[in-house]
Amino acid sequence: MFDLFSDHQLVAGIGLLGGILLGLAARLGRFCTLGAIEDLLYGGSSLRMRMWALAIGTAIIGSFSLIGLDVLDPGQSFYLSVRWMPLASILGGLMFGYGMALSGNCGYGAIARLGGGDLRSFVIVLVMGVSTYVVLSGPLAPLRNLMFEQQDVTTDQLPGLAHHLADLTALPLPAIGIAIGLAIILGALGSRDMRQEPSAIFWSVMVGLAVVSGWAGTAFINREGFEALPVVSHSFSAPLGETILWTMTGSLRPLSFAVGSITGVWLGAFIGSLLKGHFRWEACDDPRELRRQIIGAAIMGAGAVIAMGCTVGQGLSAFSLLAISAPVTFLAIFAGAALGLRQLIEGFRPAL
Repeated sequence: MFDLFSDHQLVAGIGLLGGILLGLAARLGRFCTLGAIEDLLYGGSSLRMRMWALAIGTAIIGSFSLIGLDVLDPGQSFYLSVRWMPLASILGGLMFGYGMALSGNCGYGAIARLGGGDLRSFVIVLVMGVSTYVVLSGPLAPLRNLMFEQQDVTTDQLPGLAHHLADLTALPLPAIGIAIGLAIILGALGSRDMRQEPSAIFWSVMVGLAVVSGWAGTAFINREGFEALPVVSHSFSAPLGETILWTMTGSLRPLSFAVGSITGVWLGAFIGSLLKGHFRWEACDDPRELRRQIIGAAIMGAGAVIAMGCTVGQGLSAFSLLAISAPVTFLAIFAGAALGLRQLIEGFRPAL
């Protein structure tokens, strides 16, 4: 295999396959963060939020199974190799959630909708991708480093919930993670409505497995390949900017997991929209709506860099390793989205 393909091509292929699953889940399974929050707050339905919980539980069980089999070293992941900054998780999560509500999609959702022909999402993808790099390594990078300097973990204690519990109880780390994952899955399936939706269960499990496939595939390439590429899984904030850069300078930059992942989500969503007969070109007729989406996408990109991840990066990939940052960031994203949705739907009128 390594004789036929380079390490970069292999990790891009792994990202592509997992991304296709995620794109199909978005179009065929209606897997969507903002949709889940809006359904819960205004639609009287917890189904799609339970789908998120089921995906998280599946990803946790899969990831800690890899850890137990010595396939994955969690300390190699970005989420557990950098010190946790509570303020960054809260502020970045609030910014991301608010921007997500304004733009009408997170990065993952925007790519999925672009696969269905929504040209408004193309604007969101571009603006969010540029915004992430402006804050990550562009003009605002010095300010971000001053306020939220990312420092490597220098102790044996990784910033993970399961790792802390393992130290306190002396129980095996994989067993603790798998037990937490099972508890989350049981909670997600506690609703009769959820149990009566086999499609929702199936696509939630596929999302979780897509995240696990990223960890398993990149860990294998890191161990067996020649390039010592990073161990990563799916995220849709900085990888948007990385994909834009690769598209413009592909002859100078190697392929990466991020490029494969972004491409896979678009391709999976495109296939899914064709299967459902939902593909149609859409554009923005209202300049005010376009302005709101651009502002929201810019806020999202900045917030994702500060929080070190988006709804998928922190809400699924980091959560699958039970990084302490994951639940805090996810709750902050929820709060920010709730604030943005209230502004859009109800306004900020005082209660009478």
